Amino acid sequence: MRNTGVPGGSVSYGFTEEPVQPGFLYVGSGLARTDLMQNYLVPASEVRPPHLPSFSRMDPQTTHLLYLHGFRSSPRSTKARLVADRVARRHPNLQWWCPQLPPSPHDAIDMVMKGITHWPRKSMAVVGSSLGGYYATYVAGMTRCRAVLLNPAVHPARDLMRYIGDQTAWHDPAEHFYFRPEYIHELRAMEVGPLTRPERVFAIIAKGDEALDWHEMSARYPDSNIKLLEGGDHALSDFEKAHLDDVMAFINPV
Repeated sequence: MRNTGVPGGSVSYGFTEEPVQPGFLYVGSGLARTDLMQNYLVPASEVRPPHLPSFSRMDPQTTHLLYLHGFRSSPRSTKARLVADRVARRHPNLQWWCPQLPPSPHDAIDMVMKGITHWPRKSMAVVGSSLGGYYATYVAGMTRCRAVLLNPAVHPARDLMRYIGDQTAWHDPAEHFYFRPEYIHELRAMEVGPLTRPERVFAIIAKGDEALDWHEMSARYPDSNIKLLEGGDHALSDFEKAHLDDVMAFINPV
């Protein structure tokens, strides 16, 4: 397992409007003839108990994997460590990077985009949890890479307003940072429109999420692959047992 963070410039491209079918969890293209699509081409209210069967893997295989943690979190989060451990044990040739993100959204995404400047767009992937899912959506929008979103934040500029002020790091309460009012504006500036490659996104969304609204999460990615969970929680406490294999299967790492 190799760690990296290469400085450089960011990339960008324009966005195009894509047709949306409200109320449906739909795979628009790419995996349209797979078992995955057959299980999830249904109204959200009719989604059956979630489990991703084997499906046609995307090519080329992922050679570079980025993991973005959530608000007040760190690379020491349970999900980040589980993915890192899987990569180390089974995919030693996969280039892995899970940076500690600064509190400023502008600084966080600037660091990320500089770090992946020289990564191959067709064979890179990003996993993002909560606020990291919002950042991962930005990365996917900029690069069209594969993305896995774990209970992704959809409206963080709205939801994090109440956290303006002194905060503590989740994994080290002795570590403090100040969440500034201008960070809300930075979050708004990162909003992207409909993704041009929605079939390259896989979202795991829990109806039992106590922090985020599953309706909003599902509606944000109407043409992507969605695993909608009955119950569950924001942390995806059963991640190792119930979801890690699905995440890695979608990423299809070397």
